[in-house]
Amino acid sequence: MSKVEGSREKTGGRTKGTPNKTTSLLKNAIISAAEAAGENMNGKNGLVGYCTFLATKEPKAFSQLLGKVLPMQVTGDPDAPLQTVTRIELVPLTGNDDN
Repeated sequence: MSKVEGSREKTGGRTKGTPNKTTSLLKNAIISAAEAAGENMNGKNGLVGYCTFLATKEPKAFSQLLGKVLPMQVTGDPDAPLQTVTRIELVPLTGNDDN
């Protein structure tokens, strides 16, 4: 067993790596509700339909969801590392009467 606060043994709670039951239940409920709503709020196309609805009607909310499922770190092939390119483009102003 692991120690809690340095001196006493841990005697209760979930074992390490066990998912939180409440979180799992809530996740399943959210997915079920989205499937039931669909893109037309009557279940059309299920979960994909609901995501389509969000992307179209509520892009801010959809972007937040998308940020949760995209990888947090982009890695490349060690033999061909990723490179960044910065480009500065000068564009003439048009329609500006001050000049």
